[in-house]
Amino acid sequence: MNVCTNTIKDIARLAEVSHSTVSRALRNSPLVKAETAERIRRIVEEFGYRPSAIARSLATRRTKTIGVVVTTIADLFVAGVVTGIEDVASDHGYSVFLANSNADPDREVRVVASFEERRVDGVVVTASRVGALYLPMLSRMRVPIVLLNNQHPSEFAHSVMIENTAASREATRHLVELGHRRVAYLGDRYGQHCDTERFGGYRQALDVAGLPFLPQLVVHGDGRPASGRQAMARLLELAEPPTAVFCYDDMMALGALRQIHACGLRVPDDISVVGFDDLPIAEYTEPPLTTVRQPMRQMGHLAMQTLLLLLEGSESKHNIKVPGELIIRETTAPPNDRRQILKSA
Repeated sequence: MNVCTNTIKDIARLAEVSHSTVSRALRNSPLVKAETAERIRRIVEEFGYRPSAIARSLATRRTKTIGVVVTTIADLFVAGVVTGIEDVASDHGYSVFLANSNADPDREVRVVASFEERRVDGVVVTASRVGALYLPMLSRMRVPIVLLNNQHPSEFAHSVMIENTAASREATRHLVELGHRRVAYLGDRYGQHCDTERFGGYRQALDVAGLPFLPQLVVHGDGRPASGRQAMARLLELAEPPTAVFCYDDMMALGALRQIHACGLRVPDDISVVGFDDLPIAEYTEPPLTTVRQPMRQMGHLAMQTLLLLLEGSESKHNIKVPGELIIRETTAPPNDRRQILKSA
């Protein structure tokens, strides 16, 4: 008998029992006599029977698959989070379908529709910029949904997010404590909830320090290096440019660093830069980037663990928040005028 084509009926024929008895024995049902169950187990072991995933899903109404929507697989933050999701999924026998939306609303809707056709047991939406547009569709699917770093209230959706406001407040306070008085914010116009919270932390740090909020020091891009460079160019064209800049993410910080160097300025001598995420590349920039560390893999773990709890019908927090950590490297220092005072003191 070919082990690749074995079925419960094959095992039942060899064991001289009904196929329902085989099914019960494989589930360790007490309704099957011990000697019968042992005979079935020996046959299963001898012929390498493995239950069909399709047959199992028909019986349990579960496919043991999870759909994960990402904005782009090229995003290093996404890569770290997905690794965490797969760690937990694999430990619990789940397969992960990964789909790239490219932040295109139409494409993302098609992605979710394909997940519905595959009958996934749950969905994780990772760093999506357009998730709110298809949330009603996900709700109709009646499967658990966990949003990661993109919070939208819904009875069907749970979320895992970093403490954006507190982390951003700490990053901005670091610059203020170094002596900077003109601190800029490079935001992400597509960042939705995350951008609102990070900008809020920036404003709070300025308020606590008694510094005025200057709208001209706030420029928004799209979260990518090219827009970070363009935003930094606008700031450097000001009659009185900032002496420090806090960026929505490390990718925008990379662009900002590039533009600063292209203008013949030095980091941190002429301007300090802080990022957000602590991507693997952050410690290899020149100079190494000061940034807020997001525990990407841990967040992936939490998202998948939350999904598993929901699949089991257990209670889970609707919104889980994890703390960030400011990693101080070499792109931040006191401004030039403050540095001269410190040297002469």
